[in-house]
Amino acid sequence: MNHIRSIIALAALCGFAMAHAQTVKVEEPWVRGTVAQQKATGAFMRLTAPEPMRLVAAESPVAGVVEIHEMAMENQVMRMRAIPALPLAANRPVELKPGGYHVMLMDLKQPLTGGQEVPITLVFENAAGQRVTQTIAAPVKALGTAGGMSGGQGGGHQHGGHGGHKH
Repeated sequence: MNHIRSIIALAALCGFAMAHAQTVKVEEPWVRGTVAQQKATGAFMRLTAPEPMRLVAAESPVAGVVEIHEMAMENQVMRMRAIPALPLAANRPVELKPGGYHVMLMDLKQPLTGGQEVPITLVFENAAGQRVTQTIAAPVKALGTAGGMSGGQGGGHQHGGHGGHKH
């Protein structure tokens, strides 16, 4: 009889842990493709948290350094900078997109080309300080495709020399 009570108690504890370790909905993740010598690129997606949370870190085996970044106007100049965390309100989508918030993949270990998938582990923290990790597979959008880096109809933008971002 004690064995059955132990199993019920364990099941209840597991249910409690699952309720407090809710996952964030990650939609339409993608990574911008690169050229041969480019050492950095961005990852983009839409995040919807089930409760107030923060994106506090990210990592990927394709990059030596992964940071959460924002683009912001400072003295009429668009600047990109790392931020310690990205707040996510409950049930309110937050768009990570070119020209805004994004995950920056730096010190790339090889070029990223269309058709590849990049594993990215996102680390979220809830209001109680509990951390939850989620690993996603983000497809690489080749240069010149919609959303990729191109000056054409794809809606992207051109970086001079394709040398990548310098940090």
